[in-house]
Amino acid sequence: QVQLVESGGGMVQAGGSLRLSCAASGRTAYNMGWFRQAPGKEREFVAAITWLGAVTNYADSVKGRATISRDNAKNSVYLQMNSLKPEDTAVYYCAAQIGVRLGNRESEYAYWGQGTQVTVSS
Repeated sequence: QVQLVESGGGMVQAGGSLRLSCAASGRTAYNMGWFRQAPGKEREFVAAITWLGAVTNYADSVKGRATISRDNAKNSVYLQMNSLKPEDTAVYYCAAQIGVRLGNRESEYAYWGQGTQVTVSS
């Protein structure tokens, strides 16, 4: 079992940056991912990182603007988002994956946080 708590969301102007954090407790030896859900849309994959941080994967929509990282000593995962656009507005969720191969589908992630709101104004 693992509990996940996101933080760092907020309101920012287009072109700005935010750093989202996800604090994990309990068993934490998982691959970790970030997903987001905009109003009226399905939740979508943003980025993922393996347990040791050696491999990362990004959605095309954020590639080059987002960086996922983790600090296992602090049981934390981060998502740095730069050059934010209004279309990045969404609730961002941290999730823990059961499995070895780094996944990008919701069904591959067993544990989820409550989410943190990111709003980008134009």
